[in-house]
Amino acid sequence: MKIVMAVIKPFKLEEVRDALTALGVHGLTVTEVKGYGRQKGHTEIYRGAEYAVSFLPKLKIEVAVPSDLVSQVIDAITAAARTGQIGDGKIFVTPIEKAVRIRTGETDADAL
Repeated sequence: MKIVMAVIKPFKLEEVRDALTALGVHGLTVTEVKGYGRQKGHTEIYRGAEYAVSFLPKLKIEVAVPSDLVSQVIDAITAAARTGQIGDGKIFVTPIEKAVRIRTGETDADAL
């Protein structure tokens, strides 16, 4: 089992969710986050004054999947979230040591 965590542009959420649902991924967690990568933020003009926006709004999506589904999930997120512009995001994959469904007590793959 793995956790696939993706940081994406907020307006791409529905496309990513639809792509994951098409793969049979039934649950995901979405968190509103702010951050920056290589683009180091940007400058904006508001009421004639220029100011720097250091942290850009992003969404962090976390989804727990069986190990054999990781490549397909990465491909689906990449295809759905890509705009071709700087700041499209990143995907990270980490192992899950144990999973438990609280309601039923099911563990590991059954809990997903």
